[in-house]
Amino acid sequence: VQLQASGGGLVQAGGSLRLSCVLSGRTFSNYDMGWFRQAPGKEREFVSGISWRSTLTFYADSVKDRFGISRDNGKSTVSLQMNSLKTEDTAVYYCAAQYRGNYAYAGGYTIWGQGTLVTVSS
Repeated sequence: VQLQASGGGLVQAGGSLRLSCVLSGRTFSNYDMGWFRQAPGKEREFVSGISWRSTLTFYADSVKDRFGISRDNGKSTVSLQMNSLKTEDTAVYYCAAQYRGNYAYAGGYTIWGQGTLVTVSS
């Protein structure tokens, strides 16, 4: 079982990045998906979540109206479109999968990706 994240990099403030995460070894459409991030010296925090059929989406207040989550069950992929990036968005971003549960609670997720680094410069 593997969640492979990609798309991180260095971007200037105000720019955009798109993160993607592919699940292998499990039936992707069975899982709710989430994105979390962890900045240096800080705890991991919830960013966004999407239900297994894309009927529900959730965002942290800090990214609402700037980030968009989507999924393609046919490609076993969840994506996070990040626009109007700020320096405070700099972090390692993790995708995660859970069968069902509180989207914002990291402890409910059973499959985690390796993380992809996003650095936003001023």
